Amino acid sequence: MSRTIVSSPNAPAAIGTYSQAVKVGDTVYLSGQIPLDPATMQLVEGIENQIRRVFDNLSAVAQASGGTLNDIVKLNIFLTDLSHFAKVNEIMATYFQAPYPARAAIGVAALPRGSQVEMDGIMVLPEASTGG
Repeated sequence: MSRTIVSSPNAPAAIGTYSQAVKVGDTVYLSGQIPLDPATMQLVEGIENQIRRVFDNLSAVAQASGGTLNDIVKLNIFLTDLSHFAKVNEIMATYFQAPYPARAAIGVAALPRGSQVEMDGIMVLPEASTGG
């Protein structure tokens, strides 16, 4: 099965040896997004702004892949402070509709560029988006 590299100018450019997403059939593997503003490549400030920026970045890559956040079947959330978990839930509810994806929330010691949050995910696109 062929692989297609997906990228969006509305999400931060990769800052390492990875692609924003890789599409294989109707499955899209979304690389981790940190809260970089795609226009400036600078980290946004404040945990609430960081969480929203990450969802916006994931959304941009999802759209470039032919889907939306609601096509995510597995979401991984990495937080440097798990006390922000309730804020993630609150903000996530404004970006996703039920049924929600499977999810993991993991506390980590540090994230790239001093970010407080990073998320990655796996999407399964509707058949109309895959030509199937």
